[in-house]
Amino acid sequence: MNRVHAIREAWHPQSKQDRDAILRELQEVLASPHFCNSKRYPTLLQYIVENTLAGKLELLKERTLGVEVFDRPPTYDTNTDTVVRYTAGEVRKRLLLYYSEHGRHSGIRISLPAGSYVAEFLHGHEGPGDDQELHGSYLHDAETHLRSAAETHEMGPGSLLGIPDDAARPAAGFSNSANGKSALKRLVWPVLILIAVAAVGAGVWWKVRAADPQTAVDAFWAPVMRDQRTLIVCTGSSVFAPQNYSGVQTAGKDIDYTFVSMQIASGIAQISSAMGHSGVATELAPSASTSLPELREHSVTLLGGYNNQWTLRLVRPLRFHFVEDQGPAEIIVDATQPQTHWERDSSLPYSSADDYGLVARFRDPTIDGWVMVLAGLGRNGTEAAAQFATSPHYMQLLKDSVGSSFANRNIEAVLKVSVIDGKTGAPSILAVHTW
Repeated sequence: MNRVHAIREAWHPQSKQDRDAILRELQEVLASPHFCNSKRYPTLLQYIVENTLAGKLELLKERTLGVEVFDRPPTYDTNTDTVVRYTAGEVRKRLLLYYSEHGRHSGIRISLPAGSYVAEFLHGHEGPGDDQELHGSYLHDAETHLRSAAETHEMGPGSLLGIPDDAARPAAGFSNSANGKSALKRLVWPVLILIAVAAVGAGVWWKVRAADPQTAVDAFWAPVMRDQRTLIVCTGSSVFAPQNYSGVQTAGKDIDYTFVSMQIASGIAQISSAMGHSGVATELAPSASTSLPELREHSVTLLGGYNNQWTLRLVRPLRFHFVEDQGPAEIIVDATQPQTHWERDSSLPYSSADDYGLVARFRDPTIDGWVMVLAGLGRNGTEAAAQFATSPHYMQLLKDSVGSSFANRNIEAVLKVSVIDGKTGAPSILAVHTW
């Protein structure tokens, strides 16, 4: 088939003027929204482009990039620490997004071919358009695969649509005839067109959804989920400790069999359900064994307060945070008003004392990204925080309280929740801070 494509050729810059032109293009790319809000992605891309131009290809190896760009030790394990591979994949994706929007206005294109850390430069003018090129590529590849599978009987052309093969396969005796090939072609093209339309429609839907969140829940989660399709839910875990007020204590790395409470499990389910409706997958990770590089490489929600080391560490600089040096007492404090604090009434049974929760969404310099914290003094507060952050009703209340720029500001909210017979009641907002 005739494939629609842009008129661009691989370009090997020879003169200083050529190299300067590529560096100007690089600065345009780095200033775009796809790169300017991150630290890792522009740093890696700039290092790769500059060393490609300088001909220092020996520096463009995974281990060298890990050491030079991401400050890893020379002996670090590239199998377990995938920061270079992950970041390079994000760079490739963001370059594609950038040029899908600006390709027609650029005479130079920077790309990072899959499986390589050496930049490639394309020079020329657009033909019918990158979108057409991409869709043409998809159609060509899909047609090739479908024809091959049908001819080898690995799958029928109807299987892509859930149609039984017998209903989609040409009649016996047609497979090697001209009529059979024509019939197969007539079956292939409707399927390919439907796939292409669905792909384009999905892309448009995601762009519209990202640009104009439809609900307060969408707006609240938008910074955390920007350009991500997987959310890590990093949760604390516990072991039984009958001597403690709560009946449990935080599990450490050296404990093999840990658990989460029903309240924490409920919070995980609420987050997973909300993300699933947005097409986002969730992965569960225990805080005790989750490393800093893992937090830096993914969108992350920290679930749990005193049983989650990362929650305690990352909210420590914030106005509302958990106090860690008060012995067995579990307290949320206001750093600007030391006399203001929130704690459970220890004179009441744990199953009857009101709990307090912290909901925070902020950009953290430690991981160079957005963090979502849903944490309670106890397990009921954590469940209430998860319910609050995934509820259109409560998110609208928070949005009304915050006002403009709700989708992009750093936000903290302290919640109160009634507890009856160990069951979590409805949360209410006690304090809100934005910056």
